Amino acid sequence: MSTPGEHNLAVLAEEAFERLGDYESLFFEGRWLTSGELHERSARVAGGLRAHGVAPGDRVVVMMMNTPEVFISYRAIWRAGAVVTPVIFLQTAPELRHILTDSGATAAIISAELVDLFLGAADGLDITTFVVGGSFADLESGEPAGIEPRADDDLAALLYTGGTTGRAKGVMLSHRGLWESGHGLSEVASATNTTRSLLPLPLSHAYGLIVTIGALHSDRRLVSVLQRWFDPAAWLRLVAEHKVETSPVVPAMLQLLLTQPLADHDLSSLRTFGSGGATLPPAVREEVEKVFGVTLLEGYGLTEASAAVAAESVADHRAGSVGKPLPHAEVAILDPDGNAAPVGEICVRGQGVMLGYWNEPELTARTIRDGWLHTGDIGRLDDDGFLYVVDRMKDLIIRGGFNVFPRDVEDVLLEHPAVRLAACVGRPDQESGEEVVAAVQLAPGHEVTGAELVSFAKERMAKYKYPREVAVLDAVPLTSVGKINRKAVRDLFAN
Repeated sequence: MSTPGEHNLAVLAEEAFERLGDYESLFFEGRWLTSGELHERSARVAGGLRAHGVAPGDRVVVMMMNTPEVFISYRAIWRAGAVVTPVIFLQTAPELRHILTDSGATAAIISAELVDLFLGAADGLDITTFVVGGSFADLESGEPAGIEPRADDDLAALLYTGGTTGRAKGVMLSHRGLWESGHGLSEVASATNTTRSLLPLPLSHAYGLIVTIGALHSDRRLVSVLQRWFDPAAWLRLVAEHKVETSPVVPAMLQLLLTQPLADHDLSSLRTFGSGGATLPPAVREEVEKVFGVTLLEGYGLTEASAAVAAESVADHRAGSVGKPLPHAEVAILDPDGNAAPVGEICVRGQGVMLGYWNEPELTARTIRDGWLHTGDIGRLDDDGFLYVVDRMKDLIIRGGFNVFPRDVEDVLLEHPAVRLAACVGRPDQESGEEVVAAVQLAPGHEVTGAELVSFAKERMAKYKYPREVAVLDAVPLTSVGKINRKAVRDLFAN
């Protein structure tokens, strides 16, 4: 058995309940749940998992839309000493099959709506399955379980990432890594002095996961309103109804909220947004702060670094940056030879860095070199230590020998009043190697042609940068977590 670690996530949850007591802490679809109910149900589910043979270190898949049972399952799995293996519910059967076989999962907790998909993908695999609204109740029928000791560097979560660009890779995150990352995020959030939040993020994604862990560090009684999935109209109603003060979001969510009839809702309680998961266009940030009357705090992280690397605080923020590195993360900007550079790859070192890729030692060795996690993101640090994310290395467009960052093109297109979402990609071209093209989604009630947007960008950008074609779409493709799906945009132009 592992020795007890100081950063066991089950202990963190236990201490949070002991510190804050029993109160109405979670609202979901017309019902309040108390912190005591969540705590007791987690302990009972942990006992149920043990009774069904789940042992420390076993991977337990959690595949659900956002529901209170996600919170309960995560805490129960950690209490049993097992490994949370979250799966986004929008997986295809082959993608899910790969995750189930690669992880070697022994058990799974799933939503009733996903039974057919899951059982089809799991055919022939020995996975004990519990369905919320059905057999999940069996897990809660026994006695509450105590906490299984785990070491700081024991595996706490196995998150699969990268499925849009190839076969999904399992990222191994330790108890201490997630504990430290959540603590850093909590310290930044505490300065906002907000206690009522609306959670639209998928809890199966690293961003949603770390927000929930960060909340366990708080000394204040935090109240969360949970959305099953992001719905902008419902989001506005919930803010008004529950006097929500803050909400962690991704930029695409903000852009969709801006298309709603905001004047129809009382949003005066809002004070801050936390934005992460993708870079935030300056024009969107400016409009959000103006329209909502909030302070928008941007952050940066990636699954391989336990989700949180840098974040702005209300006392220390700077437009265009993603804030300063959090205490647990050391950041360096390196060139391809590993030397410090003014602009280069963002590299991270510290407790939050993953243990490695599951079953991928060679890929791990290529990604973590000399202790530095190479993120694949391009960025810079200013003289005051603020981090700026320029773009993803893999999204870089090389046109006629010149580097074009898609974000630069998108930021310009978003300056046009008719454009609500923009996605820039490279299209193979015999003459220039790659051609710059873009797809946009318009704001309601606006009209503009692709040719007009090409002219708009041409007036504002260097000759090698501006997009030669802009496609006006009903909706720019997004991933399951609300990021621009560049692969889908590339396929659109290729076809």
